Amino acid sequence: MPIIVDIDVMLAKRKMSVGELAERVGITPANLAVLKNGRAKAVRFTTLAKLCEVLECQPGDLLRWEPDGAVHE
Repeated sequence: MPIIVDIDVMLAKRKMSVGELAERVGITPANLAVLKNGRAKAVRFTTLAKLCEVLECQPGDLLRWEPDGAVHE
């Protein structure tokens, strides 16, 4: 999928666990794992806004576009 989710990068920068982020955002750890592993088909803007609020970042810090066939980091 050409949309890459970089939640792991922000978690590392903020020294926060997946469990803590899920709790503070108000989603289950399983749903957060689906999102951060790039398996989600969609994300609600309210969830994205809460992720940005908790991680003190912009949506572009969490999501980026790469053309199909690009090498992933």
